[in-house]
Amino acid sequence: MNQIAPFPTKIDPSVLAARLSDERAPDIVEALNEEAPEVAAAILLGLPHDRAVEVLDQPELDLAADIIEMLPRDRVASYLSGMSADRVTDVFREIEEPGRSDLRARLDAETRGTIDRLSAYGEESVGSLMTTEFVTVPGNWTVQQTLDHVRTVEKTRETIYAIFVLDPRTQALTKAVPLRRLISGNPDDNVLSVAAGRRPLAVSPTASREEAARLISKYDLLALPVVDAVGHLIGIVTVDDMIDAMVEKQTQDVQRFGGMEALPEPYMDIGFGTMIRKRAGWLCALFLGEMMTATAMQGFEGQLEKAIVLTLFIPLIMSSGGNSGSQATSLLIRALALHEVRLRDWWRVALREVPTGLLLGAILGTIGIVRIVVWQKAGLYDYGEHWMLVAATVGAALVGIVTFGSLTGSMLPFVLQRLGFDPATASAPFVATLVDVTGLVIYFSVAMLILRGTLL
Repeated sequence: MNQIAPFPTKIDPSVLAARLSDERAPDIVEALNEEAPEVAAAILLGLPHDRAVEVLDQPELDLAADIIEMLPRDRVASYLSGMSADRVTDVFREIEEPGRSDLRARLDAETRGTIDRLSAYGEESVGSLMTTEFVTVPGNWTVQQTLDHVRTVEKTRETIYAIFVLDPRTQALTKAVPLRRLISGNPDDNVLSVAAGRRPLAVSPTASREEAARLISKYDLLALPVVDAVGHLIGIVTVDDMIDAMVEKQTQDVQRFGGMEALPEPYMDIGFGTMIRKRAGWLCALFLGEMMTATAMQGFEGQLEKAIVLTLFIPLIMSSGGNSGSQATSLLIRALALHEVRLRDWWRVALREVPTGLLLGAILGTIGIVRIVVWQKAGLYDYGEHWMLVAATVGAALVGIVTFGSLTGSMLPFVLQRLGFDPATASAPFVATLVDVTGLVIYFSVAMLILRGTLL
């Protein structure tokens, strides 16, 4: 695939528009993303109307709202009316007042009504993602009538790969006919003759996007119908829109895994102040959490003075517990998102993680013991006359800490989801901070038990 190199902004935007007009929309988007909003707006004005609408319809276009606000109001209204319903709704959400109200007043009644309906749904719901541009036909039409209708409306519909058949009397969704089966059908037969025998899959507009993604993935759908309480078709979710939404959601989750708030814009477009706000809050919270580690160490100050050798293994102990907890958290967040496990499965997960943690802890504990033995025997370091007890302390502590980390890391996503929070907020740094504090308590408790009467 040819890549469009960013053009220097000193070139006349009309010249850039002429050079880009024959390129594919995604390639034009890449070029516009390299330009300032005012330059991108000028380039759009130089493109043919249909090409400009196609470019604005691409979710990958950064700062679309800023670009639109740079355009003449009469031209913007024409562009917005030509865009897909779901995309124009998303862009409208990003436009600040009073510009939003001014633009809304300039739109035609149909586009304005569509935006109002889709904006009423929550941003994470299927309703906010669906499009109202789909093909429907009554169930008493023939295959030929349906094909003629598809040819007529094709340019105004987001997808024609599925045609939805409605009950002529109630207007409720009854069947979904793939375009391939429609083309191969007998023109004089009823359209229902080429439809599958099963009722079409459908979701409510208030369902989560994850539920829609699961159905699309499980049944290899190109479009998923969205119906209201009485079965009327009010929209569809297309697979390309779902992919874009899932990529955005996964990007936010990855950012949360790193211990920060999700960024609303691409990294290079985020202002310095916004970047600080998004990162400072979590960083301060994690720092305060780590201060509890210092408090825990102060509580064992006497033991540390008596057995200074124990401090050598504190980094090892803390990192092992945090790593095991982060592993479990990552596994469970993904499993919950894919509905591989549900809230009611928490006890089954706990029963799996406890023996898993014990075995993983035993493996790490064995490696720790071997390391101490080798260093002592080879003369690389002298752990003192009670080195064997020190090795036993490290080994036993690792078993306990890794087990605790695995159990805690696997249970936190369940707790957060049960409380109504996004499980992704149980990020690896958060789990590691929690396990660090408890890990120190476990470590020194084991040390006091094993080394009592010797080093302690």
